[in-house]
Amino acid sequence: MRAALAEALGTGFLLIAVVGSGIMGESLSGGNTGLALLANALATGFALYALITVLGPVSGAQFNPAVTLYMTLRGEMAAATAAAYIAAQIAGGILGVWLTHVMLD
Repeated sequence: MRAALAEALGTGFLLIAVVGSGIMGESLSGGNTGLALLANALATGFALYALITVLGPVSGAQFNPAVTLYMTLRGEMAAATAAAYIAAQIAGGILGVWLTHVMLD
């Protein structure tokens, strides 16, 4: 349960960083697409590093159903654990994007 919660939180915060930095990059770059993409990439990279550092020891910091499925197909994760992770990642992703749009209107 703790690992699935870590996956939900990690996925949610990662999507907050990705979507939020995309929205803010567009609005603050003054039409400079390159600058907006750079800001988005840097924010995403730093957020992912922080999330992996903090939540990696708890859940493995997969934050992506495709990664979880791959780990399961390789036999590195039980199917029941993978199902819980995937459900948590989808829920966390939806909540993260929704919260980003609420925060940034």
